Amino acid sequence: MKRRELLILLLLTFGALLVAGYHPFAEDAEIYLPGVEKLLHPELFPFNAEFFADHAGHTLFPDLIAALVRLTHLPLTVMLFFWQLVSIFLLLLACWQLSGKCFPDKTARWAGVSLIAALLTLPIAGTALYILDQYLNPRNLAAFAMIFAIVKILDEKFIQAGLFLALAAAIHPFMAAFGICYCGLLVLVQGSENRHTRLALLFPFGLTLDPPTAAYHQVALRHPEHYLIRWQWYEWLGAVAPIFILVWMARLARSRQLKNFELLCRTLIIYLLIFLPIALVLSIPARLEALARLQPMRCLYLVYILMFLFAGCLLGEYVLKNRIWRWLALFVPLCTGMFVAQRALFPNSAHVEWPGAAPKNPWVQAFVWAHSHTPVDAIFALGPDSPNLPTEEEQGFRAIAERSRLADSKDAGAASMFPPLAEEWLRQSQAQRGWENFREEDFRRLHAEYGVTWVIVQQPGAQRMDCPYQNDVVKVCRVN
Repeated sequence: MKRRELLILLLLTFGALLVAGYHPFAEDAEIYLPGVEKLLHPELFPFNAEFFADHAGHTLFPDLIAALVRLTHLPLTVMLFFWQLVSIFLLLLACWQLSGKCFPDKTARWAGVSLIAALLTLPIAGTALYILDQYLNPRNLAAFAMIFAIVKILDEKFIQAGLFLALAAAIHPFMAAFGICYCGLLVLVQGSENRHTRLALLFPFGLTLDPPTAAYHQVALRHPEHYLIRWQWYEWLGAVAPIFILVWMARLARSRQLKNFELLCRTLIIYLLIFLPIALVLSIPARLEALARLQPMRCLYLVYILMFLFAGCLLGEYVLKNRIWRWLALFVPLCTGMFVAQRALFPNSAHVEWPGAAPKNPWVQAFVWAHSHTPVDAIFALGPDSPNLPTEEEQGFRAIAERSRLADSKDAGAASMFPPLAEEWLRQSQAQRGWENFREEDFRRLHAEYGVTWVIVQQPGAQRMDCPYQNDVVKVCRVN
């Protein structure tokens, strides 16, 4: 890669960060980061560690980040920020390489990469995924490896492709499975048009068909993204429309004799037509409810990355060309819209939460206080739905405070993937029912049942309790 191209990719990386924002402890970071923190400090999380340990045990992500923190002696917040930038850069680099296999014009390639950079936080239909999250997680790191694997398959360097897929599987085995399926299809379609009958061999689900428990059913109700029939009409549109778009792209590619472009589009169509019926079947019978955690519609993750990369390339070649005003007319409103959408998701937090910066979010301020002023073995309760409160913004208590807590709605995500956790999640959630009206005797009951020693409540709750920290939104109180 030339120095000028490298510089442009670096500028796009920083630009993408400023548009998408950065929230290192938000959303699923609450699942992945405690695994890193426990490796660095084994005394942490003596209670309820199973709600993140199962995820941590299926990926090398916690081991990788923890090892780098130990090796460099850098703070975890700095390491997370650095690798978020690296993951953005590597995804854009992989898109640059892939676009070069499909489009000879560099203007088209830059337009495709720029569109991906602008749309990192684009929601992917009803899957509850973005192209790339606003925080570091295994999915971000696995994304670039899957794209590089596709590049190597087009080059017929299958060993290198296998190594990239192995890397993706080590980082995020679940998402890597979709990349492996697509690459397997790509090899078959590339090799012969007559092997499509063998494609079913790529999808051995092999999970039990035991009826889901009542507790798991309660977990499932919180995750409509797992069930295609529960999607909204516009989410269905986001799932089906790519087929027609890809058909049009494949025909255009054939008319222009862009062999690799056509091959990738045709393979994506087959890929979608395999997973859509599977997703529909797993959504309907109650007996298959537990199987829906396979989330077949996450196949759209790879589809959206490639489809928008190709769309950007076509825009660059046919519309934008070398006219600067056209580039500005497209990307300024687009980036502004993406920026505004992200600010609407995190209105109480800084758009980019720089390492070491004081938090603006009042809940995060309370979490930071808890980290500094409570014992390592403290057990907190925040209510069963605290991550969904508007001011909380899904900021992860465990990841920030590094303290144990009773299960909440975020832990339902872990229970949805690992059904044995569902019973305990339901028990702890029911123990916090009516949280908004809890009084001192209710908190003492939680202490008797689960050893809860601290609570974080919205103002003006927990009257007449010892609350050594409070701000305009929440207070942190000791359970005597």
